[in-house]
Amino acid sequence: MKDLRTESLSHDPLHGYIAFTSPQGNAPGEVAERQIVDHPWVQRLRQIHQLQTAWWVFPSAEHTRFQHVLGAMHLASRAIDALYASLAEVCPTVPSFGYVESLTRLAALLHDVGHGPFGHFFDAHFLADYGLTHETLGSEIIRRELGDLIRGVRRTPRHRLNDGETLDPEQIAYLITRPGGFSDEDHPRWLRLLRSLFSGLYTVDNMDFVLRDAYMSGYSARAFDLDRLLHYSRFTSEGLTIHERGLSALTRFIAVRAELFRSIYFHRTVRAIDLSLQELFAESKPHLFPGNPLDHLDEYQRLTEWSLLVEVAAWSRDDDPQRRALGDLWQRLLRREVRWKMACERTIVFGPGRSEMASIFSSEQIFGAALREQLPAELRDLPLRFDPARHVYRPGAHTPAAGQNFLYDAATETIRPLDDRELFRRIPMSYRICRIYAEDAHHNAALAAAMDRLIGSSGIDDPTNM
Repeated sequence: MKDLRTESLSHDPLHGYIAFTSPQGNAPGEVAERQIVDHPWVQRLRQIHQLQTAWWVFPSAEHTRFQHVLGAMHLASRAIDALYASLAEVCPTVPSFGYVESLTRLAALLHDVGHGPFGHFFDAHFLADYGLTHETLGSEIIRRELGDLIRGVRRTPRHRLNDGETLDPEQIAYLITRPGGFSDEDHPRWLRLLRSLFSGLYTVDNMDFVLRDAYMSGYSARAFDLDRLLHYSRFTSEGLTIHERGLSALTRFIAVRAELFRSIYFHRTVRAIDLSLQELFAESKPHLFPGNPLDHLDEYQRLTEWSLLVEVAAWSRDDDPQRRALGDLWQRLLRREVRWKMACERTIVFGPGRSEMASIFSSEQIFGAALREQLPAELRDLPLRFDPARHVYRPGAHTPAAGQNFLYDAATETIRPLDDRELFRRIPMSYRICRIYAEDAHHNAALAAAMDRLIGSSGIDDPTNM
């Protein structure tokens, strides 16, 4: 009979029961997955929303990064179940199934461990001040804080590492960091191929968050066909390759992910909240944290959305006049009194061969300056904000997923670039939802006219107003 002491279960609305190993089944000196799940660095993710600020707009989307990383860990096992045999064919020196599964499970569990309050917003508006991202910071947390625990893990719910194998925290740090952060030559080929499960076109991260965000927001209970996507995937000498029978599932996944960006992550009010938060956070951050998180990991572990929002809510009663004024503004945000209202929106689609970076919509500053030139003189000093929100549909030459995903052509029995198929080639490279925000609606017509003149003068010939 199976020893039920050896594993714990967590029930998930998407994946059903998610299993992880329990300390009760530990051999002497062994570490169970549950000990890492229960570690304060992972448990703090319960206090960071998965959807940054969108939970202020979508009331049911209150899920956290903790739920997401458990789901990603589960998907890592499913991916290795589907892919290990082909990985071993391509890389005969690959470690045991148990090692590879455990490594990818822990990488999935820990890939967001470096996140701060408001997720990617915190990357852009705080961590970037110190040359960090949540991935590079997370890698340091893995090395300094979790390395000894990781080296002690010996099994997953269904498999064990071989005798003599020890998990390497440095390999986990490599997997969770986007290409460019490490030298690939320093790592074995099997590990470089596994990286596509974390920074490729369809990953254990984005497959979970697309399903989870679609479900929790009410967008869709079954957003794409996960089973088909995994069933028709394998590793080849080129990299992670999808059989052409699975290409329709892949294009559906790409389309749903893009629609989530448009409908949820880039919702007009979500972006308005982000703009207000951006202004408020710039003045507040010197009061929130003492400096570079790498020098203050203990304090960073305690910094979450819960701690931040409790702290700023109290500032309105602070003795310091500056914090008191900031506290009043935070109170307005907490009441969802958003300063900025969308006045105008246009969507610019960039297909293959179109230079997005040369576009006047490539940054908020360039977009704003060009738009004001199109306004009547008496309106050029209006308080406005400009938001050219960007989504990458599929990888181009300069994106992290570039060169990591391929297509198996059954008719010729060859591995080909995905772009060789018309179905994939018709997917745009990226789009920008270009919006103007104002404090009221008095000049919306003039702003829309200026936007249309700007698009007409920019040489972009197929904008769509969606």
